[in-house]
Amino acid sequence: MTQKELKEFLDEKVIQYNNQDFIDSDPVQIPHLFSQKEDIEIAGFLSATIAWGNRKMIIKNSHQMMDLMGNTPYDFVMSHTEDDLIRLEDFVHRTFNGKDFSGFIKGLQHIYKNHGGLEAVFAKHQEKDSLQKSIHEFKKIFFEIDHLPRTQKHISDPLNNSAAKRINMYLRWMVRQDTKGVDLGIWKTISPALLSCPLDVHSGNVARKLGILTRKQNDGKALNELDLKLRKMDPLDPVKYDFALFGLGVFEGF
Repeated sequence: MTQKELKEFLDEKVIQYNNQDFIDSDPVQIPHLFSQKEDIEIAGFLSATIAWGNRKMIIKNSHQMMDLMGNTPYDFVMSHTEDDLIRLEDFVHRTFNGKDFSGFIKGLQHIYKNHGGLEAVFAKHQEKDSLQKSIHEFKKIFFEIDHLPRTQKHISDPLNNSAAKRINMYLRWMVRQDTKGVDLGIWKTISPALLSCPLDVHSGNVARKLGILTRKQNDGKALNELDLKLRKMDPLDPVKYDFALFGLGVFEGF
């Protein structure tokens, strides 16, 4: 395919998958349960954090997280007691357990009480062409308070050459704005042009087959290579192509 043909092919796939039907089988449905900004942010952050493995299990366990917080995530984060955190102890999703969950609640409270909230932290550290430094700085701030060392592994650091798939997906949910209703687009202080593709095994394999990614590992260097290609195709909304790459890989076995 020529570059023009490749762009036309991917644009068609974006239209095919970036629609309301996508929500039914994706953890993006969790933040869609809420209407208050802070509830959406926290529900999205927690469900994105556990978004690896079987998608049905991710969605099931994300719903369980919301239930354990009384389906009022912001209120729970800001006003929980130690007794409330005991309810979280039995939660587990793969290597993310109840102690990690409690640590995340405390980290989120710190972000909202002392740093103006999730959007403010990510917006403050954005660079002119990337949000990867924002993720790095967010992780530092999130873990400023006492925490278990094991919990740190559940937030990736792009400056350590991680593709940071889950947190880039979360940023897509919060920042990207279109009329299709999948991404929530509630953050107005960050441009969608700065978003990076949530690079995982599916999108990586499809990108390599299409010739828009050459690096074999799904790491930070691969993410940078893929971002450069996608931004040439659409400088204002490069991450819309995540729908095409993911859909081709997961739904079509491309």
